[in-house]
Amino acid sequence: MALKSSSADGRTRSSIQIFIVVGLCCFFYILGAWQRSGFGKADNLAMEITKSTGDCNIIPNLNFETHHGGDAGSSDDSDSKPKTFQPCHSRFTDYTPCQDQKRAMTFPRENMIYRERHCPPQEEKLHCLIPAPQGYVTPFPWPKSRDYVPFANAPYKSLTVEKAIQNWVQYEGNVFRFPGGGTQFPQGADKYIDQLASVLPFTNGTVRTALDTGCGVASLGAYLWSRNVITMSFAPRDSHEAQVQFALERGVPAVIGVFGSVKLPYPSKAFDMAHCSRCLIPWGANDGMYLMEVDRVLRPGGYWVLSGPPINWKNNYKSWQRPKEELQEEQRKIEETAKLLCWDKKYEKGEMAIWQKRVNADSCRARQDDSRATLCKSADVDDVWYKKMEACITPYSDSGSSDELAGGALKVFPERLYAIPPRVASGSIPGVSVETYQDYNNEWKKHVNAYKKINKLIDSGRYRNIMDMNAGLGGFAAALESPKLWVMNVVPTIAEKSTLGVIYERGLIGIYHDWCEAFSTYPRTYDLIHASGVFSLYRDKCDMEDILLEMDRILRPEGAVIFRDEVDVLVKVRKMVGGMKWDTKMVDHEDGPLVPEKILVAVKQYWVGNSTSAQ
Repeated sequence: MALKSSSADGRTRSSIQIFIVVGLCCFFYILGAWQRSGFGKADNLAMEITKSTGDCNIIPNLNFETHHGGDAGSSDDSDSKPKTFQPCHSRFTDYTPCQDQKRAMTFPRENMIYRERHCPPQEEKLHCLIPAPQGYVTPFPWPKSRDYVPFANAPYKSLTVEKAIQNWVQYEGNVFRFPGGGTQFPQGADKYIDQLASVLPFTNGTVRTALDTGCGVASLGAYLWSRNVITMSFAPRDSHEAQVQFALERGVPAVIGVFGSVKLPYPSKAFDMAHCSRCLIPWGANDGMYLMEVDRVLRPGGYWVLSGPPINWKNNYKSWQRPKEELQEEQRKIEETAKLLCWDKKYEKGEMAIWQKRVNADSCRARQDDSRATLCKSADVDDVWYKKMEACITPYSDSGSSDELAGGALKVFPERLYAIPPRVASGSIPGVSVETYQDYNNEWKKHVNAYKKINKLIDSGRYRNIMDMNAGLGGFAAALESPKLWVMNVVPTIAEKSTLGVIYERGLIGIYHDWCEAFSTYPRTYDLIHASGVFSLYRDKCDMEDILLEMDRILRPEGAVIFRDEVDVLVKVRKMVGGMKWDTKMVDHEDGPLVPEKILVAVKQYWVGNSTSAQ
């Protein structure tokens, strides 16, 4: 690359700029080479750095030393030295603020209220860094991570004993091995999925998004991945220690969650399939309220799978060691509610049954005359954050004809990733037209291409679990789409537009969340976090420090963060994370230094806790 300068000083400045650009371009490669692999089996470091840095692209319009500099004292009136955050005590290694076991026990057990989110008040929040356990290592890359998790990362053996006969997980030396078994599929999830595939259209891309309730260690989601189905798995933080943590260590999408007294944090018509395998949810209780909530989040034409009690109770009650009268009544209630919801039973064999939701209101006219069919009156069926679950049926969206899918038909995946989503085509999202949606996608393709030039590890398989903290219409995740990774698309509850339904229509997954509170996950569960406009959105809503400490909690050691925001916001962010054991670099917008929006890239340093940590 030739740079012209009219003076020696100009040549010097140009040389320095090239050096800086090359330095940051290779920054992530060197970190990748240094990063601790599953067992510290690093390849020859010098060779890796030489290979990696040899082809670093220099981006002419990306000035890594921005015009806004590094110190930006004019943007911050406080002392120039950043606050230093101390490590928390090692007893907080697996701390989940909103699912804290001690706090949970102070709430009623009725309807699993005590297992729901109960976040600490401001005065009880921790203001320290959650430590990794001694011996923590970077998880294995996918697909090896599906089957093996380093013991040091989640050192809990209870499930290897409790679920030994069901093949959930086995302890072998310094790793856990996951044979793919489950309570209902001790012979392995693949064989179980083959049984499902005799009814469900996995092969043609019709079933793309799935919800697994009471997921255990998420083996169903882990094995559905190879069928191009992405599964949102959830389970409570309960006596089955670390089940969701194991799922995320394996590289499988999962959150801590429960069917309780509040609505699930997902939009209506989100999932092509919902699944329960001995999930212990009392489906017949509360006038069918839990099944009605499944109906809300299930797409018209979608499927519900139930395996285990009480299905086929006449043949199984003895092996289940439960009274046949109790099981009979349980199945009666399920069948009754399914009929009320206009679900048709498509399959029942062994201990498995599959229902399909009808496609529109016209196909469900008999329900209109049933006095038990109470329709929900909420004007916004996607307004669910901390809203009480109700025993009412979510009405179908309008459809044009008797055979048309309510809410609009979807293309099969992967076509549906960039097809016009029905919510956009119908004008349901204010200010989003077909044209602006297409422009939005093109913009995010450009952004992601710029990210890949900054951090070439994005495409390498190094980052499996990725989070987008302010996902919008899912442009970041769509541009990244790859079998090597998945993205948890978070739509903030305070966002101007409720766009999570569009994200699901694209064949992606996500969740509603308020970043003034902790996310429903274990520490160290994400490899890469993307935060576009998050701090501008939450300005004056809650403390920046709290959000950054939560990001640090859920980010793995040596994980990366990409911030995209106004420069004055990023200057404050960079100063704060300077006291959090993060390394950072400010980068200009891909369109050049005159654009006020900038990019801040960060990498969390590797460190582990010890018993003498301060708090």
